[in-house]
Amino acid sequence: MRAIVLREFGGPEVLKLEEIPTLAPGPGEILVKVHAVSVNVTLDIAVRKGLYPRKPPFPHVLGVDPTGEVAAVGAGVARPRVGERVSVHTVIPSPRAIPGHEADDPVLGSIIGVNRWGGYAEYAVVPASNAFVLPDGLAFPEAAVVMRHMPTARHQLHCRAALKPGEWVLVMGAAGGLASCCIQVAKRMGAKVIGAAGSDDRVATAIAFGADHGVNYRTQDLTAEVMKLTGEGVHVVAENVGDPELWPKAVASLRPQGRLITAGAHAGGNVALDLRTLYLKRLRLIGDPLCDFPDIEWALQAVKDGGVRPPLIAEIFPLSQAAEAHRIVESRKVPGKLLLDPTLA
Repeated sequence: MRAIVLREFGGPEVLKLEEIPTLAPGPGEILVKVHAVSVNVTLDIAVRKGLYPRKPPFPHVLGVDPTGEVAAVGAGVARPRVGERVSVHTVIPSPRAIPGHEADDPVLGSIIGVNRWGGYAEYAVVPASNAFVLPDGLAFPEAAVVMRHMPTARHQLHCRAALKPGEWVLVMGAAGGLASCCIQVAKRMGAKVIGAAGSDDRVATAIAFGADHGVNYRTQDLTAEVMKLTGEGVHVVAENVGDPELWPKAVASLRPQGRLITAGAHAGGNVALDLRTLYLKRLRLIGDPLCDFPDIEWALQAVKDGGVRPPLIAEIFPLSQAAEAHRIVESRKVPGKLLLDPTLA
């Protein structure tokens, strides 16, 4: 099979298209013929550079969310069946995880595409328990971006931030994959949403995904605009940017006893925190990039019902252009997700 093989850390040029043997699924595993896999800042580019806390063994195949058709199953696998369309969840729960509460796993399990080979290949071997059958009508590219972001968005707002109907939510980087899902989840939960982004076009994208109001935080004072709209500040901030300049303004946009939930640090992640604001306003800062399996089932059902839609997909590349896709994602100039499709020539 063809695969993008990583044999050293470095720039996009270290991603090499190679012909390697197709793996066979072992007990409890399935072989997926990959039709779509996303390109991500953290779990692809940071891993490629050697900057992610977990270092993959070489040679390695990236790709955290392979989506496609089941081509073969290993011993003991009853579902999914050969021929079914599936998308694969990134994190493999450890034996200590409680079913239905996988995000509370005391040991962060193996990550597909980091600790073991992923989906930058024509075929991927994954645990059957991490593969979720797709609703009819949900195309492979859309399924990949839904699996990557929608369950996490739901877990952040529903399980961790305990968002309530009628509360205000500020979503930062609002045109991004996870953020656009946070907007939709918040609206589905009955919240009022402010989508904040770094350009007018991206603010317009946030509004298109359902945000009630938009703020361009590069040309407007974020905290002042939030206070104008809410009077007292928002109840919840979904902050997945980690920009040193924007972080204090996002925190200052919280009302007393507000909650900030984060699962990303695309702008670097080292930010200043005013502890006086934290304790005097009795704020809660929550970090959680994971989800429970019920969040995945909720997301797929919500897409099937038409209550939410997939994040914006900017472009789909063949495997041979993986390095170019990485360069574009690193440039941060293209809104929307970039995907690889190993079935393309």
